[in-house]
Amino acid sequence: MIVEARAKINWTLEIKGVRPDGYHLLDMLMQPVTLSDELTLIPAEGISLRCESGPGIPCDRRNLAWRAAEALRRETGCGLGVDILLRKRIPSGAGLGGGSADAAAVLLGLNRLWHLGLTRERLESIGLTLGADVPFCVRGGLTRVEGIGEKLESLGQVPPLHLVILQPCEGLSTAEIYAGWHQLEDCPPVHHQRTLEALRHGSPSDLPPSPGNHLETVSLQRQPAIGEALKQLFDLGAPCAQMSGSGSAVFGVFPDAEKADAAAGVLRSRYDRMYRCETADQSILFTR
Repeated sequence: MIVEARAKINWTLEIKGVRPDGYHLLDMLMQPVTLSDELTLIPAEGISLRCESGPGIPCDRRNLAWRAAEALRRETGCGLGVDILLRKRIPSGAGLGGGSADAAAVLLGLNRLWHLGLTRERLESIGLTLGADVPFCVRGGLTRVEGIGEKLESLGQVPPLHLVILQPCEGLSTAEIYAGWHQLEDCPPVHHQRTLEALRHGSPSDLPPSPGNHLETVSLQRQPAIGEALKQLFDLGAPCAQMSGSGSAVFGVFPDAEKADAAAGVLRSRYDRMYRCETADQSILFTR
């Protein structure tokens, strides 16, 4: 079985408070994009993981794909196994949810491969034990995500938009960026409704130039290269550009494919990690 696990972007990210246990309460608009990892799931005796990727990706129990398989066995009592071959394309430490997408792909894929018959809601619940973005990646589509990732509202299909994604520097620590948010005196405004209406109409020109990400200021302070990448996207004609998640990746939205292709052509020579893609309705696809 071959499964495609797509990255995500945060159109908005608002921190609304902190729970007594330290988890941040969030309000976000999220959507998959066509940049993806590929996972091959092969029936086996136990659980194993092989990675075709760059350095820094763990290929053991630290990897969310492995942990997802273990969590599914633990939750269901299933004694079957799987050998996972992970072809990594989504950059790590980017705020694009690559690890979460891989975990969601394993949950959905093994639900089929092992004939478990679990509902999507049950898989989302198991996913939440692995990470805040995993339930969204199980569900996919344009989604309003609240709480600590457990409150999901699907917002329907919207027209695809043309994106250029850049990772201008090394990955950032999510924990450090969230900790830095507590030191901010002010946060930028977050435009949930205006952004949603523009997305529903498929109108990049109606998007706010920055829909709102409460973590962007923190990440910019630590990595000025993020700000330079955003400037270049705007200079090349993106009416909207923003950091995704806690960074370090940024995305620019372009009015049409031609303008996105032209910008990608310019940026390809400047950035090693440049990705031309589109927004999508599905997070996880079964390709074989």
